[in-house]
Amino acid sequence: MHKRRIFLRRTLRLGAAGLYTGWVAGCSTQPVTPQVMSAVVPAASNPSVLQSAGPVLSAAQPAPPPDLFDASLLDADFWVKPRTLNLWRPATGERLSMLYWKEGAMTPGAYEQICHILRDVRAKKTIRMDPKLIETLWACEAFCARYGIKHPLEVLSGFRTPATNNRLIEAGLPAARKSLHLDGRAADVRIVDLNIEVLGGLVRSFERGGVGFYFRPGPTGGWVHTDTGVNRIWHG
Repeated sequence: MHKRRIFLRRTLRLGAAGLYTGWVAGCSTQPVTPQVMSAVVPAASNPSVLQSAGPVLSAAQPAPPPDLFDASLLDADFWVKPRTLNLWRPATGERLSMLYWKEGAMTPGAYEQICHILRDVRAKKTIRMDPKLIETLWACEAFCARYGIKHPLEVLSGFRTPATNNRLIEAGLPAARKSLHLDGRAADVRIVDLNIEVLGGLVRSFERGGVGFYFRPGPTGGWVHTDTGVNRIWHG
């Protein structure tokens, strides 16, 4: 619990705007520091400000959000309300935006469509994905949306066939020989302009499985691995 609150105080103190790394040129792959945070305008709720390339303006700082990862403080409505999932597969250009869960169950046909977009796009094969993984993907997006971050979750990798996984290993890319991707229990994701440390910390806070932080240079800034295995973290 103490670590969760440290995470929220450090990364969400200025509200949603602090989650956006695009404000600081050349820092999209670096953790958000208090010095950087103090220079950011908390304006995620103001699209016109987000589009501005002008000087940083002063603004009142919003109050820090509550510890939403504390089961005793998390409002029940977050988990019982209807769930809309927004996914994007840049490898194929596919986008999915659909109400997939309501009244305690998945909507008809939703599970099949989600499994399809999470398929192995190279091998063109689909597997039944772990519903717990799907819930984690939704929870991350829904949490961010509460603070004005409404980009779809970008899926770099979902299910992998053994052949695809081996190709990644042979190419020197990060892939475990017994990867949970092979079982439909893992995904590599990111959200546009969202710091990887923040997204990974958010996934970790749900305590639903393993979390891998993959920092990379460039505008995309890497990705986060999430799976439904044992709780663990690593950096790759």
